[in-house]
Amino acid sequence: MYKPPYLLLTPGPLTTSPSVKETMLNDFCTWDDDYNQTIVQTIRQTLVALATKAQGYTSVLLQGSGTYCVEAVLQSFVGTEDKLLIINNGAYGERIAKMCDYMGINALSLTYSENQIPSLDDIEACFTNDKQITHLICVHCETTSGILNPIKDICTLAKAHNKITLIDAMSSFGGMPMDMDEWHIDVLISSANKCLQGVPGFGFVLCKTSLITSATHSRSLSLDLHAQWQAMHTTGKWRFTSPTHTVRAFLQALIELEEEGGISLRYERYKHNQALLSDGMQALGFKSLVSPSNQSAFITSFAYPTEDFDFKPFYHSLKQEGFIIYPGKLTDTACFRIGNIGEIYPHDIERLLASIKKVQAHDNP
Repeated sequence: MYKPPYLLLTPGPLTTSPSVKETMLNDFCTWDDDYNQTIVQTIRQTLVALATKAQGYTSVLLQGSGTYCVEAVLQSFVGTEDKLLIINNGAYGERIAKMCDYMGINALSLTYSENQIPSLDDIEACFTNDKQITHLICVHCETTSGILNPIKDICTLAKAHNKITLIDAMSSFGGMPMDMDEWHIDVLISSANKCLQGVPGFGFVLCKTSLITSATHSRSLSLDLHAQWQAMHTTGKWRFTSPTHTVRAFLQALIELEEEGGISLRYERYKHNQALLSDGMQALGFKSLVSPSNQSAFITSFAYPTEDFDFKPFYHSLKQEGFIIYPGKLTDTACFRIGNIGEIYPHDIERLLASIKKVQAHDNP
């Protein structure tokens, strides 16, 4: 059996199971009915079932990374007469603001530091003071820091003010329990290569059917979500060549999610992984940068232990030990990040901690 040279301890792409990899050994035709009706439509229906128990929701798949889906959502759902409130406390909130600049979308950014939770009072003040705001967008888990934003509270507030809610749940959907209807999420965006443990190649959008039927604002041909949904809804087909191997691997990943016991049990594994990681790193002298109450179960940022800490040799030493970690993304703090999602289990975290201790001893004999 193929054994990977290292584990990816990142927020995606991530380490996948051997059986997910194995499904990509076969080739599939984008126009074949078995592919479109059996594989694609099963994926679409399964995603909706994972997202909510309520009726009136649908899904659409789109080629490309999660960023493509975020951009597609912005230009498909936010019209020229609308105004978007961006909740920005990290690199991905900042990227959304940049997208709006490119597309000429009328937007207001409510900006916080990268390890700060957005204030509901601030959001309500924006709604009260700016009656032009029609939509709100927020990143659920900002992998910039690993912070988990209070999406249910934010969306409940937005709905009280009759706003349409767009949520980037790239690094959280499939990894923790949530219900779009109960959380008042109108549109949710995620990707194949995150907590659902597929491989890169496409993302997806889950939304109220009533919204996507009128989402005709797209400024792009290939990123037109309404047209993509219409094609999938009526024929099951993608408008342009689909990433067939990735799609088939994703169906296998969904099967394995069910075999694991569903999202709730996967969340327990991720939480256990993160707790082991956080406690073990603290014992080795590394401080987490997000408070435990705001910390996600998916990725954790750690401050450099000393001013002269050099990340590059630390990274390469761990790679030799069989682990890939992430450089930091916080602008104000020297740090690095370690993810614990994917085909990662407590014994992997324990091996990682042993390797970090070994690398420290080598660097500080």
